[in-house]
Amino acid sequence: MLLIPGLTLHGFYTLGMAALVTIQGTTEPAETAGLEQKQERLFAHLRRLGRVIIAYSGGTDSAYLAWAAHSVLGQNALAVTADSASIPASHKRAAEEFAAESGFRHEYISTYEFENPDYVKNDKDRCFYCKDELFTRLDAYAAQAGYSHVVYGVNADDLGDYRPGQHAAKLHNVEAPLVDAGLTKAEIRELSRLSGLSVWDRPASACLSSRVPYGTPVTVETIRTIEDGEEAVRALGFKQFRVRFHGDLARVEIAKDELPRALNIEMAGALTRIFKQLGFLYVTLDLEGYRQGSLNAALPASASPTR
Repeated sequence: MLLIPGLTLHGFYTLGMAALVTIQGTTEPAETAGLEQKQERLFAHLRRLGRVIIAYSGGTDSAYLAWAAHSVLGQNALAVTADSASIPASHKRAAEEFAAESGFRHEYISTYEFENPDYVKNDKDRCFYCKDELFTRLDAYAAQAGYSHVVYGVNADDLGDYRPGQHAAKLHNVEAPLVDAGLTKAEIRELSRLSGLSVWDRPASACLSSRVPYGTPVTVETIRTIEDGEEAVRALGFKQFRVRFHGDLARVEIAKDELPRALNIEMAGALTRIFKQLGFLYVTLDLEGYRQGSLNAALPASASPTR
């Protein structure tokens, strides 16, 4: 495992910080008070847990949770990121940077989901096998190192989508402090902003395997191609997007507020060159724009959300 040393920052990133740091913003006083109450519930829950490992991807939710755990537990909180081919290198860099910026302890742990045929076949339960692998590794590490609990950054909004990973979390008794505090995605972003956290407006992220339609096997080679494509799209200046893999066809989803910039001949040519060089025969721009979990549309109606 690679340990990334925490850096102790001055100001509001202190070991005992439990009060919300208010900066100039547009949140109404009553709304701010309600958010403070939810944050205090989160802090109280984390204090009761005592010594925790945070499943830390570097996204806004897990980053806020890692910061909160460090704020009330200090060295008794450890953020751990999966060292997996399905996690983009850019996400790992961002996770490292925020850990160093906030001063909390951060490590990597190797996961081996690509060695599991049930994961590779990529049916509707792929996310279960991924999270089951992660939580199995975290459970073993927690038992070895004397940590009482494993926690992860699922939020109240996540409960309505089809997310088999939540079933894996329940099987492993992984705690969901953000849900228990009643925090939604928007509230987590706002609390992060009010607390001066650089991740408050970070675009939503997901593992690279989520770009592959159910039923199409996921391989390391496929997701590396997707990652190369997304890095190239990011280099064009786009912030929120996905590259969906459909065999010989690359389907690019770009956030609606950024979509007008993509709808011209010059940008179409740039996108075409990127993906043809990566081996795709066809390149499409999805006119509905980016939407989270768009590949879930192919699931049968009988597939109900996992809570």
